[in-house]
Amino acid sequence: MYGSNRQFTEQYRKVGVQSSITDADPHKLVALLLSGALERVRLAQACLEGGDQARKGKAIGEVCAIVGHLNGSLDHEAGGEIAGNLSALYDYVMQRLTEANLHNDPEALRESLELLGEIDSAWNAIPHDQRQPAAVAL
Repeated sequence: MYGSNRQFTEQYRKVGVQSSITDADPHKLVALLLSGALERVRLAQACLEGGDQARKGKAIGEVCAIVGHLNGSLDHEAGGEIAGNLSALYDYVMQRLTEANLHNDPEALRESLELLGEIDSAWNAIPHDQRQPAAVAL
């Protein structure tokens, strides 16, 4: 359901994640992107609590970039209904992140973290023998 390795590699360079992704398969790259998104939501929460509006906004912007990339990389033809549902969930997370940023809403950040965490858990629960080279499973 997701696009090429090159797209994910470029996204990671843009958001500054330090990781060796050159040899990672598409499944691992999605896992790394989800992990990076979760890390940045947690950072945004800490910055909101500490009153650092600039860092909060930057962290939320990076989460939105990651989620937008994941959403844009979904293969709706191969993924069918699952891809459609995941896209709707990504859209909702983006909406909540925007609300969190505009209104300093800790509940919106908490909900975004929870939803991304559920996606991350589901993605990482896919058995190794079911992970296809094109990461079509989710």
